[in-house]
Amino acid sequence: MEYLATTEIAVKWNVSSRRIGVLCTEGRIDGVIKKGKMWLILADAMKPEDGRLKKR
Repeated sequence: MEYLATTEIAVKWNVSSRRIGVLCTEGRIDGVIKKGKMWLILADAMKPEDGRLKKR
C-alpha cells in the first residue's frame, strides 16, 4: 500500500492541503492514518463528494 501526504493529495485532487486536513479530521476520506501531526492517505483513495453542493 502506498500512502501520500496531504500536500500530494491536494495537488492530485486540485484542492488546498488545509481542506484535505479538514476532510481527514471529519472522517470523510477512507484509509487515512494520522502519524504524529501528519495525515497519510492511501494513494488510490477517492475524493469525497462536496457536501456544499446540492444534487438535482
